[in-house]
Amino acid sequence: MTEAPSVSERIVRHLTQVGETVACAESLTAGLVSATIADTPGASVVLRGGIVAYAADVKVALLGVSASVVAEAGTVDPRVASAMADGARVRLGATWGIATTGVAGPGPAEGKPAGTVHVAVAGPGGTVTRALRLDGVRGEVRRLAADAALALALEVMTRPAKNGRGSAGPSGQTPETS
Repeated sequence: MTEAPSVSERIVRHLTQVGETVACAESLTAGLVSATIADTPGASVVLRGGIVAYAADVKVALLGVSASVVAEAGTVDPRVASAMADGARVRLGATWGIATTGVAGPGPAEGKPAGTVHVAVAGPGGTVTRALRLDGVRGEVRRLAADAALALALEVMTRPAKNGRGSAGPSGQTPETS
């Protein structure tokens, strides 16, 4: 009996088949999403790179996150996740961008409780964000956030669209919550 392919394996296989690429922008996961993809055989064909943007000013300077959004809402916000995903995609020249931002814990940050996480996937059809409330200690929250980002990426990348590519929907912006 063979084991079912992991989400990362399915992403790498799909992107290889359709000739597309991915880049990551990570805050609370600090490279776990990129590392998980890189652990998959064949990743070098599809993974363009990743940016660990832990500090707010790095999110603004390297990923193009709006300084006014950060000043207004902080970095744990769906608009920040969306801008990070698109910033990674554009700046690293990838078809798709995956982003994570949130509070790993153990305590709150920016007035938000530990386990508050936003993940986003940006692609040719727009950006999809998902708000999460994760339970666990710091390491568990980080791992669950990375897993959720990869699951959302696979979902969005393989979503049928009229043009044959994954799509975020008619408006290009599809906020979702789980």
